[in-house]
Order: sequence, then C-alpha cells, then structure tokens
Amino acid sequence: MRIATWNVNSVRQRMDGLQAWLKERQPDIVCLQEIKCTDDAFPREAIEELGYNVAVHGQKTWNGVALLSKLPFEEVAPGLIGDNADAQARFLEAIVSTQSGVLRVVSLYLPNGNGSEDKYAYKLNWMDRLIQFSHERLKLEEPMLLAGDYNVIPTPLDARRPEAWVNDALFLPPTRARFRALTNLGFTDAIRAVSDEPDLYTFWDYQAGAYQKNDGIRIDHVMLSPQAADKLVDAGIDAHVRGWDKPSDHVPVYVDLAIEAR
Repeated sequence: MRIATWNVNSVRQRMDGLQAWLKERQPDIVCLQEIKCTDDAFPREAIEELGYNVAVHGQKTWNGVALLSKLPFEEVAPGLIGDNADAQARFLEAIVSTQSGVLRVVSLYLPNGNGSEDKYAYKLNWMDRLIQFSHERLKLEEPMLLAGDYNVIPTPLDARRPEAWVNDALFLPPTRARFRALTNLGFTDAIRAVSDEPDLYTFWDYQAGAYQKNDGIRIDHVMLSPQAADKLVDAGIDAHVRGWDKPSDHVPVYVDLAIEAR
C-alpha cells in the first residue's frame, strides 16, 4: 500500500498537477494540506473520477486538510484534541480497513509559528496537543501514520543552508525538541528510515530561484507508529513535481507499506 502527503498550496489552483501526479504515482491514500477552500468548494468530482473517496476539513482562504483514499473510510474525525476553541482546519483523522486490520491515517498541517510571540506559542501548544494525541493513539497498537506539513526542520541535515534558519520558528530549539518528543514516543521518520543522505528536501521557496539552486528544506514528514514502521518497504520524495507548471512550493512524500488493501 502506498500512502503519500502533499501540501498543495491551494487545491483548486493545482488541480492539473494533482491529477497528473495521482496518475503517475498511483497512491492508495493521500493526505493533502493547505487546500485553502471550504468543504463544499473542494473539487471532489474530479478526484472521485480517479477512484478516490474524499474527506475534507476545509476553511475559507486559509489552511484546510483533506484525505483521498481508494479504500472506503470507516471513520473520519476532524480537529485535534486539547483546544475546543481552535477553529483552524489543520487536522483530519481517518480509519480504513485492510487485509491485516485497521490502518489509521492523519493529515496534519502544523502552524508555521513565525510573525509574533502569539503565533509561536500557538505552534508549540499545537505540537504539545499532537504529542498528547499521539501518546493516546499509540495505546491502540495499530499501524498509524501522521503525515503532513509539520513546518519543522528536524536537523541541520534537513536544510541546504541551516545557518539561514537559526532564528526561524521552523528551526528553533523548542520546535525541534517537540519533534524529537514525538519520535521518542516511538514514531519513525519514514524518509530518514530509508536514507541519511543530504539534500533531501520537500520545500523550495518561490523566490530567488530556490528550486533551481536546490536551496530547500525538509518540512513535510510521514511519521510511522511502531506497527506501521514494521511494514515499511520504501519511502521517497517526488522532488521533480516542483519543476512542473504552476507548482506548489512543496512536493509529495510517499511511503510504501507491506499492507494489502482489503
């Protein structure tokens, strides 16, 4: 089974690229972030024509996450635990059934955190909530993937120029400490499980020819529970998609698991 994540940076503006990539990569489940539309404005029919079920947790103009699945959804739940007043659409959890049991998949879009102390505090609080959620879900001992745009550069190896990010919310010590706390719960970073090579990036800014210079960062991650990590076959980054016409500034990340669809 192939599961992927992609911050599409406005799904309606990237439909040509999204459809082309779905046909090329043939993922079974896709986690989308920053769809930037409400649920009813999501281009559902075009995606369904490619054989996907669609679940959306959208928001007008900003944020928004979605799940596409060739398997039927057994359960779908939007919103991250821990703050009932949080109205930002950044989290969507679903369960699908496989030959070996349930598979739990989360599409998440972690806050950027730059711009003000309040925004950074919101980012750290959101990460604390994610850690608490993950701690509870791990008790179920199920294959689970937390996939999305984390807005976290985990290590200096994950940036072409780490010195340029030392004061950025994506790379500040408290940010990276919380990402490590997630891995310390037992989660595996799928890309780093298959490669410790440098220059593995998932985001290149639109400015200053960043993609052409490969001046990128790795901030889109697929984190695997122990039960999912045991099934890991391969993982990769579709960096070439960044060179397509009208691209997102992010590219897809995918994992292959030794799990059969039901």
